[in-house]
Amino acid sequence: MLDPLTIVVVEPDPERARLIVDALTDATDYRVHVIAERAALARQIVQRKPDLVLIDVADPSRDVIEELTLASGPLDRPVALFVDRSDEGLSTAAIEAGLSAYVVDGLTPARVKPVLDAAIARFRLMQRMRAELAETKRALEERKVIDRAKGLLMRARGIPEDEAYALLRRTAMDQGRRVADVAEALVTAAGLLG
Repeated sequence: MLDPLTIVVVEPDPERARLIVDALTDATDYRVHVIAERAALARQIVQRKPDLVLIDVADPSRDVIEELTLASGPLDRPVALFVDRSDEGLSTAAIEAGLSAYVVDGLTPARVKPVLDAAIARFRLMQRMRAELAETKRALEERKVIDRAKGLLMRARGIPEDEAYALLRRTAMDQGRRVADVAEALVTAAGLLG
């Protein structure tokens, strides 16, 4: 059996916090912690190690959204922000800040769980996209290093590109290393010698 999700609810109003907690516990078996005070919010959130953060803000501003977003760690967990009203551009600022959900005038018990489910799904999608982007960047950097190493071998030995790559590959196999690692060592050594 899976452990229930741990949710931190950031809500200074005790009555609204109770409504949120009730909606969450009615929907599913969550462990819910309410944080009423925004002072040292990041530390309070880290101490509770939540799977998700739900923040309720009556009257948001760009600064409040930024502060709450940074404190809630949107790259570490899904963060859903419920606001009573929204000025133009705040939803864009919220999404750019990394929030998984930005809901205007939507804090009703029936909507809490579906919004949190959507926030979790969006967060997981963004995590996969960030991982794929990082992997693509790493592969591109490795490709650049391999190309530089092939160029060095081609000039130093007067061999064509396919032979230079074959030499890198054979050296990597002989040493039990990756081609990119051998290429990196060659480029580094050439930089020291040249």
